Amino acid sequence: MEMNHIHEDVDIIIVGAGLAGLTTALALYRLGLKSLVLESSNSLRITGFALTLWTNAWRALDVVGVGDTLRQKSTQMKGFKYASPDTGLFTSAQTLDKDGKFKGYESRCIRRKDLLETIASELPPGTIRYSSKVASIDALCRFKLVHLADGSIFRTKVLIGCDGVNSVVAKWLGLEMPVSVGRSSIRGLVEFPNGSGFDPMFYVNFGGGLRFGFRPVDDKTVYWFCTFNPSQIPSYEEDWHVNPTKMKQFVLSRINKMPQEAQDLVEQTKLSSISYAPLKFRLPWNVLFGSIVKDNVCVAGDALHPMTPDIGQGGCSSLEDSIVLGRCLGEAFLKQPSEQEDEFERIKKGLEKYGKERRWRCFSLVSVAYCVGFIQENKGMIISWLRKVWFSSYTPSLSLKMANFDCGNLFVESQT
Repeated sequence: MEMNHIHEDVDIIIVGAGLAGLTTALALYRLGLKSLVLESSNSLRITGFALTLWTNAWRALDVVGVGDTLRQKSTQMKGFKYASPDTGLFTSAQTLDKDGKFKGYESRCIRRKDLLETIASELPPGTIRYSSKVASIDALCRFKLVHLADGSIFRTKVLIGCDGVNSVVAKWLGLEMPVSVGRSSIRGLVEFPNGSGFDPMFYVNFGGGLRFGFRPVDDKTVYWFCTFNPSQIPSYEEDWHVNPTKMKQFVLSRINKMPQEAQDLVEQTKLSSISYAPLKFRLPWNVLFGSIVKDNVCVAGDALHPMTPDIGQGGCSSLEDSIVLGRCLGEAFLKQPSEQEDEFERIKKGLEKYGKERRWRCFSLVSVAYCVGFIQENKGMIISWLRKVWFSSYTPSLSLKMANFDCGNLFVESQT
């Protein structure tokens, strides 16, 4: 390829301006490293309404300096409230006490829009290039060439795929496509101008093939979700997955035993604030043994570990990826090199270190999330009994255990 065909040389290219992509760019920027984020859409992708961030996520956000800003836009959860699978009433609770075994845990639900806009606002102008869809990836010596749909070509020393479940970079690395888990999710966000009146708790009901829950984002906003098997939808409802009215009707029909306040949440949700998505995950052994890193290319976030939402760790683990990846690349670019190593060798070793740090962690999260979802929604008699007498009370501890992880900081020794 002739050099005059190359649009621009960039040390580090990140594909995708989602949570992992933006946070990785910010982590690198905090270290003094410049990156370019290529985003296929013409603006930030703020669909998805809200997500829950646990202790590990807030530690990562503090590392890149946006934790306190985002805390002002969300409410700290005080614990869990579980509904009986028999009556639908909230009959048990687990508080996140400040002095007992749950000391130090933090859980908040935050709007996706607030999260992405806050991170993006910390990046220098020009970091994100919108309307930049990646068409293909080639190699030129040890550089990677990123071809865009508009004909532009970028040459880069490092290529990071943060481009979601259908990642172009993951496909180039040879990773298997994520697979369906046989469940789907309907989500909604509802506003209460005069206040919702809900305590800052994580309300959840599961069993009988359904998992429904909600939690306040702040005093006036509540996020809710419903995961289920699509086979529960009547066969004649062909367009239900693109029809918010039918989505709402379906959810209401499945939570009719729950308290009226839960039903009112769904009833008062605007149709424009309801969305549907099938649930997918990457097979755990593909995370463990697949090519998540190859030379100077890697993946992070949902491009690496798409998982079910059952322990609320999808976004949290993406933030972990970003800090670890930023630190490993910081060491490659900023540490005093040995005489025997060139820059590409250091980059390769840095990404291999990132892959080694993340494989088992991501394998564990994907596996646990899938198993929790399977148990919570299973209709089988034995599992239903185990869920009722044991698993319901164990779930909060399990979720908190997976969230009690520290991805470390961005400190790089011997910077030059």
